Amino acid sequence: MAGKCIRRVGILTGGGDCPGLNAVIRAVGKTLINDCGVEVFGVEDGFRGLVLDHVRPLSYKDLSNILTLGGTILGSSNKDNPFEFYSESEGKPGKRDRSDDALRTYRRHRLDALVCLGGDGTMSIAARIAKMGVNIVGVPKTIDNDLAETDRTFGFDTAVSIVSEALDRVHTTAASHHRCIVVETMGRYAGWIALYAGAASGADVILIPEIPFDPKAVCEVVRSRYDNGKVCTIICAAEGAVPIGGHMVVEKTVAASHDPIRLGGIGKVVADIIEKETGVDSRAVVLGHVQRGGTPTPFDRALATCLGHAAAMLVMAGRFGRMVRLKDGKISDVELSKVADKVRKVPPDEPLLLAAMAVGTSFGVRRDLPAGRMHAWRRAGRR
Repeated sequence: MAGKCIRRVGILTGGGDCPGLNAVIRAVGKTLINDCGVEVFGVEDGFRGLVLDHVRPLSYKDLSNILTLGGTILGSSNKDNPFEFYSESEGKPGKRDRSDDALRTYRRHRLDALVCLGGDGTMSIAARIAKMGVNIVGVPKTIDNDLAETDRTFGFDTAVSIVSEALDRVHTTAASHHRCIVVETMGRYAGWIALYAGAASGADVILIPEIPFDPKAVCEVVRSRYDNGKVCTIICAAEGAVPIGGHMVVEKTVAASHDPIRLGGIGKVVADIIEKETGVDSRAVVLGHVQRGGTPTPFDRALATCLGHAAAMLVMAGRFGRMVRLKDGKISDVELSKVADKVRKVPPDEPLLLAAMAVGTSFGVRRDLPAGRMHAWRRAGRR
């Protein structure tokens, strides 16, 4: 489709809320209205709004004064996959394919393109909808930073800032009471938040999903610190952290969700083990949704603005089925098919990981095993 044929564009925010969503909405919408004379529409509550036809026009005024606002003015949902839409039929809950309803809404409003802001779940759904004939452009959103084919997602920097501040704050109370405090972060199956926030705050132990930890090794760190006169221990644990030979801790499952598993509880598990095995008074702090809220950092606002503008330019160029991204320090784009159904985890050669190890941060693996798991894991990243 030639750029001159674009007249009406929809914007949708899927998945969990995230700092910077409104900054992207603003950048996409204002670029299209200001530079291109295009009508802009907001799809409310993610793909749910596309299925149920909850679509409204977005004026220039609607897009003003939202740059610093957290959350999303359009609402969002991480439960409503059009291909497995959860609803009740004859009094019985279940999932059914309502992608045709989503397509009808797109056509009913005579949209020429749809800009989808979201993480891996949203991009996977967007890739499937694109195959039905919907002109899609994606924008990478998630505090977890686990989206494939991009070096950074907007929202991540804000989450790291919040977690780092929390770690700094619990350090003073841990020192005052001579405690071990385990701070549990979000991140799902990737350890980016825990790694960056833990390293930035000088956490003594960082536990991430990519490196299964040995509880005995963690306890050894705690004992050693107290034996050497340290008054406290701070541990930053990603919610997906898993002990060697064990399983991730699942808080609950949500049947209606595209990704039904809700992780949570590893912080308390680790704290309980430490207190039982070492006798050190231990506490667990779960930061939860505070990591996703509030005003985005200046970096996230700037990144969101650049990505939003790039998405609008892709739309006007008629280059659909693609996601904008930050790659190698530059804004570019990639095929949605390369992003869908993939998770970007912390690689063995991640510079911050290696730096943290070098300064003595423990990742829950015994250091007295030179040929052990940590050594092999680090070596694998250099191949």
